[in-house]
Amino acid sequence: MSRPFMSIQLRERILFRVLQLFVLVNVIAFSNSKPVLNKPDFPCKPPHFDSCPFCNTSLSISTRAKSLISLLTLQEKIQQLSDNASAIPRLGIPAYEWWSESLHGIASNGPGVNFNGTVSSVTSFPQVLVSAASFNRSLWSNIGSAVAVEARAMYNLGQAGLTFWAPNINIFRDPRWGRGQETPGEDPMVVSAYAVEFVKSFQGENWKSDDGGIGFGFREKRVLKGFGEESDRGDELMLSACCKHLIAYDLEKWGNFSRYSFNAMITEQDTEDTFQPPFRSCIEQGKASCIMCSYNQVNGVPACLRGDLFQKARNEWGFKGYITSDCDAVATIFEYQNYTKTHEDSAAGVLKAGMDINCGTCMLRHTQSAIDKGKVQEKDIDRALLNLFSVQLRLGLFNGDPRKGKYGKLGPDDVCTSEHKKLALDAARQGIVLLKNDKKFLPLNKNAVSSLAIIGPLVNNISQMGGGYTGIPCSPKSLLRGLEAYVSKTHYASGCHDVPCNSDAGFHEAVRIAKKADFVIVVAGLDLTQETEDRDRVSLLLPGQQMSLVTSVARTSKRPVILVLTGGGPLDVSFAEADSQISSILWIGYPGEAGAKALAEIIFGDFNPGGRLPMTWYPESFTKVPMNDMNMRADSSRQYPGRSYRFYTGTQVYGFGHGLSYTNYSYKFLSAPSELTISASLKAGSDKNILQQTGSRLDYVHIDEVTSCTSLRFHVQISVTNAGDVDGSHVVMLFARVPKVSQGTPEKQLIGFDRVHTVAKGSKEISFGVDPCEQLSIANKHGRRILPLGNHVLMVGELRHSLTIETY
Repeated sequence: MSRPFMSIQLRERILFRVLQLFVLVNVIAFSNSKPVLNKPDFPCKPPHFDSCPFCNTSLSISTRAKSLISLLTLQEKIQQLSDNASAIPRLGIPAYEWWSESLHGIASNGPGVNFNGTVSSVTSFPQVLVSAASFNRSLWSNIGSAVAVEARAMYNLGQAGLTFWAPNINIFRDPRWGRGQETPGEDPMVVSAYAVEFVKSFQGENWKSDDGGIGFGFREKRVLKGFGEESDRGDELMLSACCKHLIAYDLEKWGNFSRYSFNAMITEQDTEDTFQPPFRSCIEQGKASCIMCSYNQVNGVPACLRGDLFQKARNEWGFKGYITSDCDAVATIFEYQNYTKTHEDSAAGVLKAGMDINCGTCMLRHTQSAIDKGKVQEKDIDRALLNLFSVQLRLGLFNGDPRKGKYGKLGPDDVCTSEHKKLALDAARQGIVLLKNDKKFLPLNKNAVSSLAIIGPLVNNISQMGGGYTGIPCSPKSLLRGLEAYVSKTHYASGCHDVPCNSDAGFHEAVRIAKKADFVIVVAGLDLTQETEDRDRVSLLLPGQQMSLVTSVARTSKRPVILVLTGGGPLDVSFAEADSQISSILWIGYPGEAGAKALAEIIFGDFNPGGRLPMTWYPESFTKVPMNDMNMRADSSRQYPGRSYRFYTGTQVYGFGHGLSYTNYSYKFLSAPSELTISASLKAGSDKNILQQTGSRLDYVHIDEVTSCTSLRFHVQISVTNAGDVDGSHVVMLFARVPKVSQGTPEKQLIGFDRVHTVAKGSKEISFGVDPCEQLSIANKHGRRILPLGNHVLMVGELRHSLTIETY
């Protein structure tokens, strides 16, 4: 990495991450080594330390936390302000590592996790973007539950912490972003829904032990209750999840811009309806116990100094938890952004802003000096420690031996279980998207395929199946092995030596086996050499000479070929969409350890694909759009096309929500209102205020002037019919197009989605709860939410329903 300069601690962090990657790549070589038998260390051990007041479980969390803080010296307090919190031997408190990762399974990225113990592997679920493509809340919840079980089991064995820094709920704003794969996509509603489901389950909402047993109740199907389904489950946590990265973080390294110094200039309008909603939902509904502030600046102020955002989270959204910096984000405020004059200023500034802990050592090394110089006070540290210790207490960390507690029975038998592996398979099945299928070429009849040629640099590679933030999978299988299970006479050629594909030296062998085979599958796309943390793409085309490989094989194959695309970032595969010699295109993303089996099942018809793209796929011409331009709305005056399906006005390769099936579906509106009157709901005097908008014409009402949004809620009932001969699960997406009463009104916006299973020739009825104040409102240029009056259009598929909203 090229840097203008680099601090010692940044060098140490980078070196540490390189070493982590080295360990992961070479893990197979050590798989036969004898595991280390670990056990967790914990506070409040009898007989000497269990009588401390902070160990008294009959007291409130706040009382216990304050008691502990009162016993600490200033130096001991400062030693708690790093992710690697120091031990306090005189109180029997061991060191604690706050940094563990669990994006789509327990990951090896954070130092809080190690696989050199009783547990040497964990279930590797599909990368988040693939799971998001399922549009299945129940699936997201079940994944969160499964990862939680394995995390707590590893904690009981001394191989993980209790605080995990996931999920990543930034919007996939730009298709070049290297970490877009980690997110649930470009739509704020989908990202918000994923955040809520994962966080609630991961933190223990679904845990049940009423019959004396242990485990999560996995949900076969989540019934959409619509309204009022949230309940207070108390303050206890099984694990702690973290909403990251607050806020407007979606650039790694592009041109002269780096995530460590980038100033994200965002409008109030985009903040309100794009960047902020996932964090609000993650906190308000998901009850997340952690927020991570990002490296970048937001409108000229480093994110970790945005006390206004922290206070909004606590005071308006009800956040109860701790706020951590991204790793070394406090140091970058001085070292890269030159926002402060000294390290002391940075340490003092983030504490006063409301941040609690620094992933890194800047606060550890400079807080004492900041206090000595009067830049920060001990009471600011006490405030931070109250948040930190409160979360640890809610996790039961000060309740004695964790193996004797509520989750104490979880152990190695709860990791890599058959149930979790089946869930990983189901997630991959549901997330794979069929992009093209000319003349119903797929599925193949497995009894009629005499030979198969499989071509591509990732076909026989298992290390890249999970994408970023992956641990050591239970039982990974290459795509080649998955397909060989269906066709014994299978031939393989890499075509390209690797994904960058800088040489055509392997083309000849690929073409040779393609000519002889009955059917041909080409696997192309991206891996972590092209997109990952600290690496954005510069092109949306297939890397190197991959396009030439695909077309060369397609021209010589007996039959049209099947193209399988890997990676998280959108690809411009217009050439393949237009080529009649490429019959079918499947996007598998990073499908996790069971992806090979899932792909084979779909190709050979044992599973009917139903995934939908959670992001727009743009043409290569989009790379002319500056990545550092954060505006979501299109601006024709400067030939700016906008971003995401809600605002993008240019051509697209595939749209948000695109996805085919082996059957056909039709819809029918069964019940939906045609009119909605809100006069009785307005605050006194509002009519007079809003009549001033355009003289005598009333175009909208401000949401904060509506006294009771509850009375405006309604349900939309839809019938979904499977018109084909194949059973399948189908994603139903309900959109709304609102009147264009304000500058920057979306073209359309998703207001509901559900995944339903249908039998051939059968129908299902589903219901969506619609809250007009939330789902039919838009943000004006000042960031205030308004409800447009007039004709709204509800859309599902090609079906339309008009809804008039008026006031009298």
